[in-house]
Parts: sequence; structure tokens; C-alpha cells
Amino acid sequence: MVKAIVGANWGDEGKGKITDMLSKESDIIVRFQGGSNAGHTIVNNYGKFALHLLPSGVFYDHTVSIIGSGVALNIPYLIREINDLTSKGVPTPKVLVSDRAHLLMPYHMEFDAYEEERLGHKSFGSTKSGIAPCYSDKYAKIGFQVSELFLDEAHLRERVNRICALKNPLLESLYHKPLLDEDMLVDLLLEYREMIRPYVCDVSAYLYDAIKAGKKILLEGQLGALKDTDHGIYPMVTSSSTLAGFATIGAGVAPYEISQVIAVAKAYSSAVGAGEFVSELFGEEAEELRKRGGDGGEYGATTGRPRRVGWFDVVATRYGCRIQGATEVALTVLDPLGYLEEIPVCEAYEINGELHHEFPNTVMLERAKPVWKKLKGWGTATFAASEPLRNFQRNARNMWIISNEPSGSPSPWYPTVREEKTSSKEPPKFKRKHCGPRRGPQPNSGEVSCIKRRSGLPGLKSTWPIWTTTSKASSGRWGRARKSSASSRRMATATAPCRLPRFSGKTASKFLVWRPLRRPSRCGTREALKPS
Repeated sequence: MVKAIVGANWGDEGKGKITDMLSKESDIIVRFQGGSNAGHTIVNNYGKFALHLLPSGVFYDHTVSIIGSGVALNIPYLIREINDLTSKGVPTPKVLVSDRAHLLMPYHMEFDAYEEERLGHKSFGSTKSGIAPCYSDKYAKIGFQVSELFLDEAHLRERVNRICALKNPLLESLYHKPLLDEDMLVDLLLEYREMIRPYVCDVSAYLYDAIKAGKKILLEGQLGALKDTDHGIYPMVTSSSTLAGFATIGAGVAPYEISQVIAVAKAYSSAVGAGEFVSELFGEEAEELRKRGGDGGEYGATTGRPRRVGWFDVVATRYGCRIQGATEVALTVLDPLGYLEEIPVCEAYEINGELHHEFPNTVMLERAKPVWKKLKGWGTATFAASEPLRNFQRNARNMWIISNEPSGSPSPWYPTVREEKTSSKEPPKFKRKHCGPRRGPQPNSGEVSCIKRRSGLPGLKSTWPIWTTTSKASSGRWGRARKSSASSRRMATATAPCRLPRFSGKTASKFLVWRPLRRPSRCGTREALKPS
């Protein structure tokens, strides 16, 4: 089974925590894109770590951590990260690196910094990690794949000569900086060869065999949907695709192998770098949220600079989940909002006097203003008592329901709407009929059909997924999945027991997971639904 874990927002949603949690029951974890420009923060029994290249499941001794071909590979950074883990008592991780991954060279970081300097106040807010120049060279066909390190020195020198012939004129005439030295680059590549040699692998073939053997594989993405090169807030985006659709390319598996896409969303918004951010806060209100959020505050795991923060953006999150093709959603970092009696959410955008519930392109986004709605808070950041936990679950579900049902419109999560003949009859109600023992939530949901009537939309038949919610309890004991549906929704749901995950230390940020159940079986292994 292959699962993809991706971000639904601008990044910093807590993907690392979810990956770390799911890695306990997985065999292989793959980073499929990005580089050392963003970090995933993990807090566990070994301490607090900010991982930049290694997958977040690297702390388990039974897992294999893979750097996929879609990653911009900074070899010294990777080796330093491995050594840093082992120096803090973490067992030596099993790491494999794709022989097709592209090398991030020191001159990529230099070009990144030079371009930001040249742009001045119009800069992109880059981390200056060399990501954009590395991917530019990849698509201009002048980059280095890991496999090319094992060419003889004459071939390496020929490649370096070609690169210097292209880049030195830019350094001399545009940036007015020192030129590249061919001999130094060749020596550096030979050094990289020995550093990476123990880890190199044909990752695509390895994953193919692992899938045939029934191994459990996680594909971990970096950043979020709104930073995607094609579907994000271009041009203030990253230089690789952050979508689950790219996971098959960056890892090297067939598209049909991905059975689940877990989109991670945050209960408020945060972003690093420039770009449109409609629900952004400023001043004391922003500083209060920044101070309370994240693991010790909202500060970049890579740069340490303060993150931009804002309230939960319904429009952006719904778009991010849709473009990721999410089959499940993990809503994270809810507990920092416990200090609020009412939680503002941005339920729509006002653009040129008109309300928009769909996320627009960047040109329109520049003119967007937030339309706020206030939801009741849960009033506590600790959940030892059962009553605050119940309030938390109920009010947090309301936050998600509004993101699925803006202004009475059907959620884009619900895949099909078919028009039928208009009828004056009320739609039939559904009731449960017990046909056998209940089982826990299953992945790869089916769908059940039910009739729904809305004002202005009579006689529509929708195919609605059945969703349950599970929440982390501080005790880590068995809990029961809860029905998650709006009061206006005529919808039958089946509840089932589910295992609640256990966390330790600061990793225990509250989150909810929405996951669909299987289609009711005719043979009686689940509850059957039939019209009354």
C-alpha cells in the first residue's frame, strides 16, 4: 500500500508529525520533491529535530528512508543531517538515495543569493538554499544526476567546462561576482562521489519490488498546495511540484499505486516568504498567535525567521484539498487556539465587490479581501477532562464543516452531482439496519448514494462519501468514531471503533483526521443502509 502525505496550505501544516506517526506502521518513507529549503519539525523521546532532507520517519529502526529522484540533493547537508541524528542517540538510519536525483551545487546557492540581491525589494523571499537554480539547471539539461558522479574524471571535466561556459558570463556581466573555477568543481564532484557512494540505489526498481512484496510505503511532500509551481500563488511559489500527483514522478512509482492521499491542513494559516496571503494578521494580534503557535512559536525551521500568520482560510484550504486529490484530511495544531472565545475564519473572498468561494488565480488574488465568520472556540489548550475534549471535538468539527459547505454550496469534496426530474416529494430518509459486527475505519472508501434537496437546487442526487472523525485523546485509549455531518445534510453515517494514536511530549498537538468508510456490504459484514 502506498500513501502520500502532502500539504493543503502554504506549508508548515504539520506534515512531519503525521508522517512520523504513520511511519511506526510503515516500511519505507520517501521524500519525493524539494530540498533543504524547508524543514519538518519532530519532537520525540530523542529530542527536538528539524529535518530538511531526510524523511520524517527516520527515527524508527525498522524503516528505510529514501531520497527520491525529484529531490534537489545537497550532499554535504544530507551527510551532516545523518551525523547530527546519530550524535544525539538516534539509531543509524537506513538511507537510500536515488541515482537519478539532481545535485544541488554550491554555485546554485550563490546564484540564488545573487538574484535575491539583484531584485532588491522585489525579491521572492527565497531561503537562498539554491533550490530554484538547481531545478532551472535540471530542466535546462545542464544539471548533474547522482549517477554521473561515477563517470571517469575526463567526462566530469567536460561537463564542468560546459557549465562554466554558460554561467561565468552571467557572473561577470549581470551579477559582477567571482567566476567559477573548473578545477575546484571537479575536485568537489569527486569528493561528493565518495560521500554518497554507500547510499546510492536504483530507487524505482527498489520501490517496484517493495510494492510487489506488500510493503507499506509513505510518500512525503514538502511545502503545500499553494506553493506548487503550476497551481499555487505563482510566481511566489517553490520550484517543484508540491502535489500528490507529482509524488509518483518524484518517487518513481506507477500512478495507480497511490491508494490514499492524506492532505494536512492547519487550524490557522502560516507562511514563510513573499506572496498573496488573504487572511494574514498584523501587529499585536499576529504576534500573539505567532507566539502561541507551532512547537515553540511560528518560526521557520530552516531560516528561523518569523512566519506570517493568519486565521483559518476556508477558501484556500478547500482548494488545496481538492487540488491534492485528498482522500483523508488531518487538521493539525488546534490547541494553540484555545485562548480564543471566538475563532475567526475566512469563509469567502470579496473581489471587486463580488463574493468568491473558489480560490482565484494570482491576478485576482491580489485584489481579494477576506470575508470573516466567527466560530465558537473550545476555551482551553489542555484536554485532560472529558468535557473540554467533547467541546473541542464538537467545535473543531464545526470549523471543518464550514470549509466543506460554504454558503450552502455542495462541497467540492463530493465528486458527482447528477440532475434528476424535479419532484415535489420529500427525499426518503435512510436508516441503519444492523447486519453484522462493526469493524474499524477502512481506507479506500466507497460511496453511498443519498438524496439531498437544497434551496434553489431541487431534485439533485449526489454521491456523498461517508466521513468519520477521529481525534487524539490524551490517554491514547480506544475511542469511537463520531458522525461528522451538517444538520442540513440528510445523510446516513455508520460509526465504528478506531484506534486513537498516542503521542509523547510536545508532539501531542491536537488534530482531527477525517476518513471515509467503505461502502456497506450486501453480505452483512457492515451496517446496510436502506430507505425507510
